[in-house]
Amino acid sequence: MIPHGIYDLTHNLGFITLGTSHATADFACDSLRLWWQHQGQHLYPNAHAILILCDGGGSHSSRHYLFKKALQELADDLGLTIRIAHDPPYTSKYNPADHRLFPHVTRACQGVLFHSLEQVKSLMEQTQTQHGLRVCVHILDQLYETGRKVTEEFKNNLPIPFDDFLPQWNYCAVPSA
Repeated sequence: MIPHGIYDLTHNLGFITLGTSHATADFACDSLRLWWQHQGQHLYPNAHAILILCDGGGSHSSRHYLFKKALQELADDLGLTIRIAHDPPYTSKYNPADHRLFPHVTRACQGVLFHSLEQVKSLMEQTQTQHGLRVCVHILDQLYETGRKVTEEFKNNLPIPFDDFLPQWNYCAVPSA
């Protein structure tokens, strides 16, 4: 079981995708896609762009071309500009999802031996706080291939514009025409 969490600061909503395969860039972007389909497009119907704050490692690492490639494909599919702002190294403890979502989810699951994904989903969905945090959980039972590489052509013609300020951590995927 691999959890991928998205925390909406504005609405105090958590969205967790439970994967059954591997934590890959495609899994991270499929989690974003699910969030957009189930929550984002309803909460932000006039949005033309979204801002995602990410920690700097794992499946959505700031250094991995695979994440940038999957992100560009997601932006093309959704027709949204997706702006990414990665936390610099060693600062992920300040990431809102790690700070405002997962401690409460962990508490909701504390002391329970997991027997099934449905049980974990049910426990996580019971997460709530006095400040109104609510959590929605989806199971993504899809096989994700590991060890994939991007082509040199993609690296050389990277369609993702990087920001002038801290370009190694700030960039966006703009939908292709």
